[in-house]
Amino acid sequence: MTLTDTRVDDSYPTRITGKPEHLPRTHPTVWGTEADGPLDAATLANHETRGYTVVDQLLSPGEVQTYWQELVRMSSGDHSGDERVITEAKTGEVRSIFDVHETNELIAELVRDPRVLDRARQILGSEVYIHQSRVNYMPGFKGTGFYWHSDFETWHAEDGMPVPRAVSCSIALTDNYPFNGGLMVMPGSQRTFVQCAGETPEDNYKSSLKEQRVGVPSEEDITSLAAEYGIDQFTGQAGSALWFDSNVMHGSSNNITPYPRSNIFLVFNSVENALREPYAAIEPRPAFIAGRDSTPLSR
Repeated sequence: MTLTDTRVDDSYPTRITGKPEHLPRTHPTVWGTEADGPLDAATLANHETRGYTVVDQLLSPGEVQTYWQELVRMSSGDHSGDERVITEAKTGEVRSIFDVHETNELIAELVRDPRVLDRARQILGSEVYIHQSRVNYMPGFKGTGFYWHSDFETWHAEDGMPVPRAVSCSIALTDNYPFNGGLMVMPGSQRTFVQCAGETPEDNYKSSLKEQRVGVPSEEDITSLAAEYGIDQFTGQAGSALWFDSNVMHGSSNNITPYPRSNIFLVFNSVENALREPYAAIEPRPAFIAGRDSTPLSR
């Protein structure tokens, strides 16, 4: 399949040469029903409207401590030459480690935990697989944020995800305060697909995972979206989880406090939404960033 073939049925064109537009989303946010999982009808309706759901105390304090110790262990040692390990552009400290559900037994168990897997299946209304997994480190004083973006824009353009039938689960392993770089989301923004301008550079992922420059909305776009939808922030105790739609506009600021902010980040994609060739890139990103094995997860 060629790039042209993929674009024939492209409902969300992006990385364009003209002026970017705001396109209405043509697919639902919630694909399942109350009968499909643990979330009740009111929670599902709120998720459809706002594009995100917070689950308090998804993990127990003991589990949080276990996973936190694992994150510390994973970040130690020599990571030179390992593309799965992303470091801070300025300090060289570990920023993210990708593909952790394939390399870490504890996280491999977590993605199949009914508390996690059943919610993913319910929201997406189908069997699911892992599109991407990673652990994020935002150390005190030195952690840099992520500029405003829609994950789906990148996953569509560079990975070939056909439609926004994916959901992310961010599990906090440290307390999230309003002042230590907590994730900000624009509630309801998943209903608008924001086109981005510019071509995708070759091997864009090598720089975009440190600092994204292509596939981000303009300041004019962000101003317009903020005026329409407002901004919420994910705060709460370690062990809480944020479930958010793949097209929600979100970002985070730098962490200049002494308090670190680390999390496990899991992206579930519907098996009915398996990746194709990229819609706006010459080659797909590596499998450790965008999984192409759509075999359904089982417990």
